[in-house]
Amino acid sequence: MAESEAETPSTPCEFESKYFEYNGVRLPPFCRGKMEEIANFPVRDSDVWIVTYPKSGYFIDIREELVREEHFSGTLHWSPSDADWLYFSWNWIDGNESHVSFGSMTLEGHQSSSRMKDGPAAGTGLLQEVVYLVSQGADPDEIGLMNIDEQLPVLEYPQPGLDIIKELTSPRLIKSHLPYRFLPSDLHNGNSKVIYMARNPKDLVVSYYQFHRSLRTMSYRGTFQEFCRRFMNDKLGYGSWFEHVQEFWEHHMDANVLFLKYEDMHKDLATMVEQLVRFLGVSYDKAQLESMVEHCHQLIDQCCNAEALPVGRGRVGLWKDIFTVSMNEKFDLVYKQKMGKCDLTFDFYL
Repeated sequence: MAESEAETPSTPCEFESKYFEYNGVRLPPFCRGKMEEIANFPVRDSDVWIVTYPKSGYFIDIREELVREEHFSGTLHWSPSDADWLYFSWNWIDGNESHVSFGSMTLEGHQSSSRMKDGPAAGTGLLQEVVYLVSQGADPDEIGLMNIDEQLPVLEYPQPGLDIIKELTSPRLIKSHLPYRFLPSDLHNGNSKVIYMARNPKDLVVSYYQFHRSLRTMSYRGTFQEFCRRFMNDKLGYGSWFEHVQEFWEHHMDANVLFLKYEDMHKDLATMVEQLVRFLGVSYDKAQLESMVEHCHQLIDQCCNAEALPVGRGRVGLWKDIFTVSMNEKFDLVYKQKMGKCDLTFDFYL
């Protein structure tokens, strides 16, 4: 399969960085040299996979905010599970993938088991917490004390790595941002469960922009208009959102696929939790289910109102605060062109 590098000269950081391009899709550089191994990754029937396009599954960026506000200095040791925000920065120093600098803050790849307690659900995705809670029958009161990231490795990330993920005990919970076509071939034809979450693209591009702006390693200083144009032209990491979503939507009726929408967590969380319970084949009595739903509601409230986050970071309709009329018209035109033949719909505000 073809592999190449593509320069992305929109920002100072991108002048110096190169995406890894695989079969026409821009991927983070740490995917280089491992795509064939990923395609042949051995999948088990008991696996549960959580897949999203970046910023679709409510990954909380409290640590990014603390870094941007310079709340830390000196050296911070992180666990391999913290790769969600480190490796996504795509800025490698001297080719060392376990060493990233944030101005006065340096993070080194020391495999510590400690977890940063920056705020509610810091560094974890709400979706993964819900899935873990439902699939493992975890106590809602205890889950906040756990590092859920350690239980759900990301397939393509450097840490913990494919070899370690292969050896995890069943049932494995595995995350990925890769397009459907690049996931392990056994996943396409097997019985392991795949949970996909999509988010309306207007809110997503705002969140993706804030993510790039908040990380010093990204050094993104372009305007939102420029960033949005890159998004519409499929020039960001993990390729085209439009293709990513539609590929999974084509399989939303597959027995082993559950297609969810981010907005439904806000609109009807109880129904979504019930969908997950049925899909994962677990059973709970009424009291347990009500407790689980209440815990998930608390997570959403905490994540949307955390003091360390910009106001409304996770709410539906965030795009209305930043889109201009002309931007919205252009976006709607591109959306219609690229999604016109697809019957998937989104709530752009609630």
